[in-house]
Amino acid sequence: MDPEESFRAYVAARIAALSRSAYLLTGDRHQAEDLVQITLVRLAGHWRRVSRTGDPDAYVRRTMYSQHVSLWRRRWRNVDLRAEPPERTAPDDTAGVARALVVRQALARLAPRQRAVLILRFFEDRTEVEAADVLGCSVSTVKSQTRAGLARLRTHAPELADLVGVPGRAGEDR
Repeated sequence: MDPEESFRAYVAARIAALSRSAYLLTGDRHQAEDLVQITLVRLAGHWRRVSRTGDPDAYVRRTMYSQHVSLWRRRWRNVDLRAEPPERTAPDDTAGVARALVVRQALARLAPRQRAVLILRFFEDRTEVEAADVLGCSVSTVKSQTRAGLARLRTHAPELADLVGVPGRAGEDR
């Protein structure tokens, strides 16, 4: 298979998973689409080299998480001057949608690194070693960012205690 065909096949197979991860990172559909597009453009430029390793997912994940942090930093430089705030949609009354909104808002309160670590560890079910490899940091950094992120979630979103666990209540019914 030629490189262009293999790239297309990879993108077709992974676009949904990449889009979900990007949405969880950014909390906004449009920003997630931009993040996936930036990541895939970078991947296309290095596809021959990356595809030779046999596992381009590691490169893609690392690129996506690095780009997310970079975009987050750049966003603080831009000022959005609007005459009126954007309209907000009414939340859905179903429990699943309500919980998803709470999770999204709670993730938005975290620092980008904490958010990336928690998504890698708990949404993508990666080990500490895999998360460290994707983010290009040490395992101890992943552990400390996980601990700090979960502590912040416990403080700022106590309604998610059943998802993040509550220290000291190991044997109690929740």
